[in-house]
Amino acid sequence: MLDLKGNALQQRLSSIDAFRGATIAGMIVVINPGSWKYIYPTLHHADWHGWTLADLVFPFFLFIVGVSITYAFTNSLDKSVPKKLLYSKIIKRSLILFILGLFLNIFPNFNLSDIRIMGVLQRIAMCYFIVSFLFLNSKYFVQAVIAISLLFIYWALMEWLPVPDIGFSNYEKGTNIATWFDRLFLSGHMGYYEKIGEPEGFISTLPALSTTLFGVLTGHFLKSKREPYKITAVLFAAGVIGILSGMIWSQWMPINKNLWTSSYSVFAAGFAVIVFSMFYFLIDVLDYRKWAKPFIVFGMNAITVYVLSIVFAKLIVMIKFTKESGSNYNIKSWFYDNLLTPLFGNYNGSLIYALLYCLLWCGVMWIFYNKKIFIKV
Repeated sequence: MLDLKGNALQQRLSSIDAFRGATIAGMIVVINPGSWKYIYPTLHHADWHGWTLADLVFPFFLFIVGVSITYAFTNSLDKSVPKKLLYSKIIKRSLILFILGLFLNIFPNFNLSDIRIMGVLQRIAMCYFIVSFLFLNSKYFVQAVIAISLLFIYWALMEWLPVPDIGFSNYEKGTNIATWFDRLFLSGHMGYYEKIGEPEGFISTLPALSTTLFGVLTGHFLKSKREPYKITAVLFAAGVIGILSGMIWSQWMPINKNLWTSSYSVFAAGFAVIVFSMFYFLIDVLDYRKWAKPFIVFGMNAITVYVLSIVFAKLIVMIKFTKESGSNYNIKSWFYDNLLTPLFGNYNGSLIYALLYCLLWCGVMWIFYNKKIFIKV
């Protein structure tokens, strides 16, 4: 690959790590407000149909998983690493991700009787597992066909497969075929989502696989011998097409993160391609890197910081103190109620808490980075 002056670009793209890190930072901010009562709408997931910035974070991560798959396995194949060894690594990594997801679901109570089986890391594990095997056993064109086919298969299932005792499927809470299917296999193990539907369910993994495959296809294009500015322009244009296609498709199949509708998959992937093209052009082509260093630090230990930040967030609300009045409070509530709210108000204080919490973990990961501690999950 060449830069604008015709010089060779490095094989490892820093923009991949930076984009992954920015996505993880977004996840930490979204799930760690000072108070769940006071969240700006753009940082709160859409209640059902529609979207906010918060709804783009997860598909962004699956997208960059796909890009990373292309780079990691292409390099391994170029080094003649046996496929059997790669299969072993894929299975091991997928299992670790799934088990970590289960751990986060049961921590700190460890109640296995009604454990929620699915979750964010579980979906990442499933998408990584399936897409990695597809990548190693198919060509670019086949991967593109599969990505598009999965979107239409899911659309057909949601539109035409009748729901027992309800009738023809729809896209409302609890009455769609995806939710019925999840209840069939996960009943009692869906947690809060038992009533409205599992957002990381089985059938809705189909379009999530497409999201990951869009990342794979982007990786293929990045590794082509085209000039970087042309790559950037094409990616940006493809992103715009993705957004427009998702918006048009939403006239028949609404954009919905909880159901991971096909229109949502295309729409979110369009945004991901546009943002990534900007990261790529600024960081790897123009070599403007200083601004991205915090994101790169996050991206080098993405899953590690995600898991640790969730565990720590749960721990600090467990440590409780008793006021003279007899009521209890924890470290988080004390910090938010007594320091941030008086200074910044409810909404700003809640946002600042999330940003400070993200900054805290950036500092921890910076120490890891400087000490060259990279935990590969």
